Amino acid sequence: MFEQTLVESSDERAPVLNAVLWTISAACGVAGFLLWYFLISLILGRPMSNVQLSIQSLLYGAVPLFLTALMLCYVYADSRKLRFSTTLWMLITFVFNFAGFLVYLVYSANKTKNWKRATMPMAYILDGVAVGVMVLVPLIYTQGLPKAQLLTMLEAPPPPPPPPPPPAAAPPRVVVHQVSLKQLMEAPTVIPKNIAKVKDQPISNASAGVVGGVPGGVPGGSMGGVIGGVIGGMGVAPPPPPPKAKTPSVIRVGGQVEAAKVIYQPMPQYPPLAKMARIQGTVRLEAVIAQDGTIQDLKVLSGHPLLIPAALSAVKTWRYEPTLLNGVPVKVITEIDVNFTLSD
Repeated sequence: MFEQTLVESSDERAPVLNAVLWTISAACGVAGFLLWYFLISLILGRPMSNVQLSIQSLLYGAVPLFLTALMLCYVYADSRKLRFSTTLWMLITFVFNFAGFLVYLVYSANKTKNWKRATMPMAYILDGVAVGVMVLVPLIYTQGLPKAQLLTMLEAPPPPPPPPPPPAAAPPRVVVHQVSLKQLMEAPTVIPKNIAKVKDQPISNASAGVVGGVPGGVPGGSMGGVIGGVIGGMGVAPPPPPPKAKTPSVIRVGGQVEAAKVIYQPMPQYPPLAKMARIQGTVRLEAVIAQDGTIQDLKVLSGHPLLIPAALSAVKTWRYEPTLLNGVPVKVITEIDVNFTLSD
């Protein structure tokens, strides 16, 4: 399309750019792509993925150099054909780029009295610039993309609903036999073969103490003694010692219990997919810290699905000082927040 425009704008209706000039322009574009691809990491000083590096090399290296070389080749060939100052116009085009090229088109159209040389290429160039801006701006400024739709596509589907509870078991049926007073008063018609013998328990006269005993009493009791007394005037027996408080096996941080102190805390690696999608946030975990300070159990409370695996793998390696309760190490249940933030 651009070549056809240049042909129509030419007085001789012959293309200004021949195969050699097109080859030189394409070679400049390839050189710009390779230079940007291999030098951008050294200049910026930070690693980039191959996809991002290729896109930036195409946008910032190949396209600008190809277009600049194409304009210079056109000015060179056309100015020589029209006998203009080739060096001057190539210098103007190189310094001012698109603006210098447009000035040359207007100048050549005015000299040749053929305004098609300026109007048609300028229209196509402005159309190309407008379309390029609309396409490249969303690729460069990714923070302007709709985040709600992107997060909806990346979120995990909700879990299926729980199955309905099983029906309640029917209570056992109790069969009740009604016996009338007449049946109770009738004599049995059959003599049972075995008759159970009931032995009475002998009554012990050895003691007359209180059932269950009393504190400070004598085993077996004593006739005529005093409740709670001791034979021989030994005095009142001391009360039994209070029961020892049982140390709980697992406690939860909060209230009067201070949070465990971390002594080894490697930070998680930012997931590459989440970094490309510009996802950031907080992953909240519930952890059980063992008596020796290691992470024994981890549960996810909240967080983005792309950030959860990195947070779990990092927190599993954390170490804490043992938490003491009454001087005894105990397990602690606590909540841990892992923040993922992208630097501008």
